[in-house]
Amino acid sequence: QVQFVESGGGVVQPGGSLKLSCTASGINLDFYVVGWFRQAPGKEREGVSCISDVDGSTHYSNSVKGRFTMSKVNGKNLVYLEMNDLKPEDTAVYYCAASSVISLLPTTYDYWGQGTQVTVSS
Repeated sequence: QVQFVESGGGVVQPGGSLKLSCTASGINLDFYVVGWFRQAPGKEREGVSCISDVDGSTHYSNSVKGRFTMSKVNGKNLVYLEMNDLKPEDTAVYYCAASSVISLLPTTYDYWGQGTQVTVSS
């Protein structure tokens, strides 16, 4: 059974930083594209970033480019999302997921975690 567990969320002031972690079991992330997504109340789930299993290249949505950094520890089934200069509009539940294609579209991902809440508020 494939399971993802996200952690590291919390409440932070605008301009602050958080680092999210994603661990997985039942799957070898060395052979999958891993993505981070978020969903704010009343909004659809959106892709934030993904990392290639082939060359480790990363891809970001325009809304987080330059502020968020995604990384993966090969062999450890561990993925991070470092978030800097956080804004109130970054408030959402953040999820990690795995796919066989490089994409920021949630529909292309097969396995999902339960999410971790990030709240940016003064």
